[in-house]
Amino acid sequence: MTLYIDADACPVKAEAERVATRLQVKMVLVSNGGIRPSANPWVESVFVPDGLDVADDWIAERAGPGDVVVTGDIPLAARCVAAGAKVLKHNGEELTADNIGMVLATRDLMTEIRSANPLHQGGGGKGFTPADRSRFLERLDRVLRAARR
Repeated sequence: MTLYIDADACPVKAEAERVATRLQVKMVLVSNGGIRPSANPWVESVFVPDGLDVADDWIAERAGPGDVVVTGDIPLAARCVAAGAKVLKHNGEELTADNIGMVLATRDLMTEIRSANPLHQGGGGKGFTPADRSRFLERLDRVLRAARR
């Protein structure tokens, strides 16, 4: 079992590291660089070349049954769910075979709506809250424990 973190712009790297260390689960931070490697023996840092979806492709090629992926990237999440991995967003929302289709469709719809707004007025996502962080910690712990079984 491996915990893969789509690490570029991930607000819960430290929290994931704490949970992975406590549960003694290998964690892999995947990014294009710009993050400091951890001295933690449970954490591996993988730096991929710059390029569109290079980190996503690296994770998607490796994640499978028994693994857990943390990402805010919905297309990557869909690929990982299809491969049998468990997926969590940064706010603790679990993406599964039952809900990924609707989440992906909503993401695509919102992309179209934003592109039709020439002045880019309004919008912007809601901020990341302490409640989101707490929910993430609880759900990551639960998902990792369940993946062990």
